[in-house]
Amino acid sequence: MGRTVRTLLLAAALLLVTVYALGRGTIPLGFTETIQYIWLSVADPSGAGSMRQDVIQYLRLPHLVLAFLVGACLAVTGAVMQAVMKNPLADPYLLGISSGASLGAVLAIAGGVSALWGMDGTGAFAFLGAAAVSAFILLIASLTKQSGGSITLLLAGFAMSAACSAAVSFIIAAMAEPSKTRSIQFWMMGNLGAGNWTMTGLFGIVTAAGCLYFLSQRRILDLMLMGDELSLSMGRDLAFYRKIYIAVTAAMVGSAVYVAGMIGFVGLVVPHIVRLATGSAHRHVIPMSALAGGCFLAWANILGRNIVPGTELPIGVTTTLAGAPVFLWLLFQRKYGGGRS
Repeated sequence: MGRTVRTLLLAAALLLVTVYALGRGTIPLGFTETIQYIWLSVADPSGAGSMRQDVIQYLRLPHLVLAFLVGACLAVTGAVMQAVMKNPLADPYLLGISSGASLGAVLAIAGGVSALWGMDGTGAFAFLGAAAVSAFILLIASLTKQSGGSITLLLAGFAMSAACSAAVSFIIAAMAEPSKTRSIQFWMMGNLGAGNWTMTGLFGIVTAAGCLYFLSQRRILDLMLMGDELSLSMGRDLAFYRKIYIAVTAAMVGSAVYVAGMIGFVGLVVPHIVRLATGSAHRHVIPMSALAGGCFLAWANILGRNIVPGTELPIGVTTTLAGAPVFLWLLFQRKYGGGRS
């Protein structure tokens, strides 16, 4: 009961802090005022409001909702990958999914593909690149004797990541067009400003479905932390589940990349901190990772818009500035502090 109460209190605190963050900006709003304008925006979105309500409804709230969903998606997939790889410092991009997405996006920008099947060309190619790399990794794992073991997946992902990164560097060097190079750089640093409510709603469905699926798989994820040998003795073939989880993770990460570009450190840092606070049981880790990841990225987005007056920092820069020191601290704790995994 004590751990459940602590988890609920942490969840409430995260939500309150996120609502408070929505009021920060060039036009500051009080906590009560922010809640009032959120309610008015939801209850009557087409109604005429004051300038302060318009700031919430049309500028801050869409960005916050999208940032929250992307953060939740990346954090949950990070928690899953840490169980799949039996490594608390793994993240959703460990298997080369991000490198595949980067290669797909660079190919779209270099080829001038602005649209594909009615979707944004860069995001669509990034999604396809992430899916292709994941499919190739699963194929490699299926053909090896270890049949999808974590070490096989890790090595295959490392090889694909190196190959895709080399291809991206080659394309950028061969292209030598400043305008396209700037577009590539802008996309790879993350961007939450290109979305709309329709896209956000569809992405929200994908994120919610993925989170609920992994929450339903919490017992299998707990078994993965114990090891393959013990799980086989209990009649569970974890290699089969690993392949399914990687496929679902690739779809979720590819969707996040489609709507927001490349954003790092969320899936790496947030789940580990959640485990330190709630323990390793995935019935707590999955929902709390979603909530903490959403709040983390929402705050990172708000800080990026306000930390330098008159300049909006890319969301990927903000998350890296915040996440890199925490990551180093986690490494230090694991090596010298005896931190829990």
